[in-house]
Amino acid sequence: MFQNFLFIHIVAGIICLITGFIAATARKKRGKHTIVGEVYHGSFLIVFITALIMSIWNWSESAYLFYIALFSYGLALLGYLARKMRWKNWLRTHIGGMLGSYIGIVTATLVVNVEKIPVLNELPVLLFWFLPTIIGTPIISMISKKYIGKKKMKAA
Repeated sequence: MFQNFLFIHIVAGIICLITGFIAATARKKRGKHTIVGEVYHGSFLIVFITALIMSIWNWSESAYLFYIALFSYGLALLGYLARKMRWKNWLRTHIGGMLGSYIGIVTATLVVNVEKIPVLNELPVLLFWFLPTIIGTPIISMISKKYIGKKKMKAA
């Protein structure tokens, strides 16, 4: 049974990694960005549920995945709801939440798999806990400035 959850988790995770990248790099308008974004959120929900189940199942070995799943999907849900509900400053929240969740899934993927990757497995694992955030945070800032700056210029 655990292997079935793991298989579903891996497939959904791969879909997340691919669709998250596509949504992040696509033009921000209805169509490709929004469709791929929906697939990203749906697959992230599956990753979240399977991660919770598997981490509880093997708590002593993978309790940390429980917390990564909660935090990362929390960001994805925040970004998703910000867009759907269009609350105040929704765009900033959408960008930060969605890209923050992508950093989370990249971090989890690296931390779980780095020991299987030649050359990378010789580096300290702690590096892979922080590297996605170190690289991703300035990217979130740049993208936020790009799109929020454009919106403010149009309003003026």
